[in-house]
Amino acid sequence: MNRRQLLGTTSLGALTSLAALTATAHDGEDGHTHEGEQDPAGHAHHHGPIGFESGYDVDAGLYVLPDLPYAYDALEPAIDAKTMEIHHSKHHQGYVNGLNTALAKLANARDAGDYAAVRSLSRSVSFNGGGHALHTLFWNNMAPEGQRGQPSGDFAQSVLTCFGGMDQLKAHFIAAASGVEGSGWGILGVDLMSKQLLIIQGENQQKLTTWGFVPILVCDVWEHAYYLKYQNQRKAYVTAFWDVINWLEVAKRYDAATA
Repeated sequence: MNRRQLLGTTSLGALTSLAALTATAHDGEDGHTHEGEQDPAGHAHHHGPIGFESGYDVDAGLYVLPDLPYAYDALEPAIDAKTMEIHHSKHHQGYVNGLNTALAKLANARDAGDYAAVRSLSRSVSFNGGGHALHTLFWNNMAPEGQRGQPSGDFAQSVLTCFGGMDQLKAHFIAAASGVEGSGWGILGVDLMSKQLLIIQGENQQKLTTWGFVPILVCDVWEHAYYLKYQNQRKAYVTAFWDVINWLEVAKRYDAATA
């Protein structure tokens, strides 16, 4: 492992609440590139649940923008193609660039023994790292029609135990995501101490985080995620988001977090 690889794997240690993004190992029979393996282009990647690109290129020692698992127009009419294109290629790419830049500057600061900027650079790692991780999860939390499945198994049972049923979970999640102050995220996740499901409001990418909390379902409520189609009608957007959730992926992440 070179210095830049080590930098990438250790500098985001503070983002432990997102650890389950790369937590699930594969058995080698699903046809996907697995942890530490190479893709057809010869690049090694870290992977989480089946089909999930972690957004980190081991060979380059850099965070990268993962491809969407569907076309930009695949979620219409809930989320329009133009919003998806701008959101993925511009906003998410910006977080990837910001994260790599901040980590490189921190490496230079250590080499020079000059830590005057460490406060602002550390904040940049948290902000951009949180944005990269949450967006990578967000894309895979959604799927085109016919590929979403239904809540089932241990996850469905936990929803019943923790919320009283799917109707209550839906109402709670939509209210929480719609009510985030300013920009941020509505997040459903697993509390690792109790193994219970919790819903939290995340401001920006990193504020109001609950430590020991693993996100399994996230909804981006920054205005860039919905303004072209929904303008200031955030609740209408969050309600539409609910209709494109990939419950198969959510259940996999629940199983990984509670294993």
